[in-house]
Amino acid sequence: MKFLLRALTWWHDATIGTSLFTARKGERVGKDDQGNVYYRERGGDRRWVIYNGEIEATRIPPEWHAWLHGLSDAPPSEKPLPTKPWEKPHHANLTGTAAAYHPPGSLAGEGQRARAVGDYEAWTPN
Repeated sequence: MKFLLRALTWWHDATIGTSLFTARKGERVGKDDQGNVYYRERGGDRRWVIYNGEIEATRIPPEWHAWLHGLSDAPPSEKPLPTKPWEKPHHANLTGTAAAYHPPGSLAGEGQRARAVGDYEAWTPN
């Protein structure tokens, strides 16, 4: 079943074509804290990532994003970016997942919204 998913879909794992290209022309340059592995083409300019698990672009940390898009020449594994004491660790966007934030009173959340002064009143026919 895994082979069939790899052959026919791209959102579950790297496709067969990507895996073959990576094995033939890819040079591994590093790995981030989520297990995503980053490659560059030997003798070329292409850069790409093989995700560990779900393929979701927001799982790429900012320093690796900058390297993938050519904003920095050296990958973070060779030349780490300086971090500020106020920086928080990178987290993927959880929108649309079960772990997403739902404020009180939202349709997806639990509880009811506190009533506000001059709150909305639904129209009713006479």
